[in-house]
Order: sequence, then structure tokens, then C-alpha cells
Amino acid sequence: MQIGLIGSGNMARALALGWGEPLLCTDSGSGRARALAAEVGGEAVSGNRELAERADLVILAHKPAQLAAVAQEIAGATRAVVSLLARTTQAEVRAAYPDTPVFRIEPNTPVAVRRGVLAFAEPDEPADEKLRAQVRALFARVGTVVDVPEGLMRVAGAASGVGPAYWALLVEAQVDAAVRRGMPAALASVLVTETMAGAAELLRARDHDTLALRRAVASPGGTTARGLAALERGGIRTAFSDAIDDVVDS
Repeated sequence: MQIGLIGSGNMARALALGWGEPLLCTDSGSGRARALAAEVGGEAVSGNRELAERADLVILAHKPAQLAAVAQEIAGATRAVVSLLARTTQAEVRAAYPDTPVFRIEPNTPVAVRRGVLAFAEPDEPADEKLRAQVRALFARVGTVVDVPEGLMRVAGAASGVGPAYWALLVEAQVDAAVRRGMPAALASVLVTETMAGAAELLRARDHDTLALRRAVASPGGTTARGLAALERGGIRTAFSDAIDDVVDS
């Protein structure tokens, strides 16, 4: 399947790195398409129309505000469209591409190392199931694909799309705390990052049971229990609740 990326920003680059195969790409004059093609193979195409005519699957990775302009440019040339456009529903994309199969996916940046999470909007009207399965298989190569109702896609983006930045902040906070007590930053970074990775694997193995994992680590009245209590006093749950509200409602 020949993939075409309209837009060559951070998410487009992350996907291209994860797939690791030649593709077609364009940009709006930034030069990123040429750099991306040089990095992963493929070709920086001179225009969106040419890309749409040559690609089996067009992935919209441009700015959401450009939806109508790009659709007008490539109208009638697209075989199938996958939208990565934030806060843009399937219905809105389908209105711009009325005669084209449309799919909506919200990935996060760990797709670059094939450990992404990709929210795949459930069809809001009858869809080509064979084509949907092909699209799903393509994106499953770079992470875990999760079917999400269209009405919850904003929440999905707030839970996973922005998640890597949150985890980076949590690592940074723990590293800073360890440095304050005398540990070199490089050593603290390895300890915290690898602990986070291991904890994620344990949660996967235990069917995402966070309570069971906490109880396995924290004995009553022990040091872990005291640390957890300090985090609760610091308002960690409220902070995450406020963060998801701000992302969804903004």
C-alpha cells in the first residue's frame, strides 16, 4: 500500500519512522517533506494533487484549519482518507470528501518506536469493513489500536494523545526530587524511566489492574505507602482531573 502524507510535522514524522518504509509526503513550504523523505525514504512530492493521485491511502496530517482548502485541491483524486486532524469529526472530514472512504485516527508520538496508542474512531455510518481492516492493520504495526466511539475521541486524545508529555513531566519531577537528595541526574533518569517502563509491562500483564500493582508494592505503613500518601496530599488526582478537563474543553 502506497502511503501519502499531506503534512510532514511531528506526528507525520513519528508515523513514518514507525512504518520505516518509503512514502510520499508534502508540506506547505517548510521543507519538512524533503527532510522526511531523506530520513525514511520515499519522495517529497511537489503538490497535494499529485500525492493524492499516486497514493493508495492519503493521511491528512496538516493543520485542521486547512481541511477545506486541501480537500478542494485534491477533490476526486483520493482513494481513501485517514484523518489525524485534532477536534475534527468523521462527519466533518466526510463532508469535505463526500465520495471517499474516511477514517479518523488519533495516534501518539511513541508510534515512532512502534509503541504508540492509536484511538480509532468507530464508524458513524456504514463503512467498507475490508478497507477498515486494512487501515487498522497498517496502524497496528506502530502500536496498539483501540476502537473508540466518535463521541469519546476528544477524551481519548486527552488520555493518550497528550500522555507522553505528561509521563515526561512525571519522570522529570521524580528525577529532580532524586537530584535534590544528591543523586546524579543521569543515574536518576535511568532508574525512573526504566521503572516506569517496567511498571507499564506489569500493568499490561495484570490486565491493567492498578490497585493490585499498588498493593503488591506498598505494604501497610511502609515507605511506599507513605510516598503514595504524600502524592495524594499533593493533589495528584486533582491535577490529572483538571488536565483532562482543560484538554477536552479547550
